[in-house]
Amino acid sequence: MLILGASGFLGGTLYKELHRYYDTYGTYHTGKIYSDNKHFIHFDVTQDSIYEVLNQVRPTLVISALRGDFEGQVEAHEDLCDFALRTGIFVIYLSSANVFDAFTNYPSYEFDKTLSDSKYGKLKIRCENYFLNFLPETQYAIIRLPMVFGANSPRVREIKNALLLHAQIEVFPHLIMNTTTDKKLGQQIHYIINRKLSGIFHLGSNDLIHHQEFIQEIVRKVNLNIKPQYKMVYTSNFDRYLAVLPKDNKLPQHLAITNEEVLAESQVF
Repeated sequence: MLILGASGFLGGTLYKELHRYYDTYGTYHTGKIYSDNKHFIHFDVTQDSIYEVLNQVRPTLVISALRGDFEGQVEAHEDLCDFALRTGIFVIYLSSANVFDAFTNYPSYEFDKTLSDSKYGKLKIRCENYFLNFLPETQYAIIRLPMVFGANSPRVREIKNALLLHAQIEVFPHLIMNTTTDKKLGQQIHYIINRKLSGIFHLGSNDLIHHQEFIQEIVRKVNLNIKPQYKMVYTSNFDRYLAVLPKDNKLPQHLAITNEEVLAESQVF
């Protein structure tokens, strides 16, 4: 197994979850802690060819949690798709709710049409389409994620730092979303691999919440006794949705999560 972007937040979580059960390799871009680890391979998405890593590891399964230069990501995923087509390997691609960010009137389900107004969402659609258009469904799992939290998540650390620096914390009062944690994602991906599931999966919480309410709850969980300063960002005059809900590819109930559970798991001690 190969995890692309294993030194990042989500890739690192997946590596920790899976490496005890599978012969797992990962790529990293920066960080000396990985350079002496024989299971980590340096990969720069702007300069290196993904074929070199794939030919070195010869994985039967690749999880892509790649970040970085957008054009580099597009080329890497095009090459990954080509490699998968020729070798028959299975690919798990971590995508985003942003593939639907042009649709604002309702939550999105697995087989809804994708359309994005953002550069990030358009990138994710381009990468998704390589697998959707060129691989048989039995060879891929596309994982669309909402905002990901958790005690050590970049989003929670950012909020904590903003409080300490008395900086403004952005909230979107009209945004309705769902959430998840890195830990729950790790469990869900493990299950998908074990059960050899394929297709499109929406791995967000079962319920929805306003962004402002959720962030205010996170601030309470951080519990620094510092009065927060909020910056209200209004992108529309009405409520808008950015939420991915499962309908056709539901995982078992023990792998579901609620916003309340996400908040509990994002407690900073």
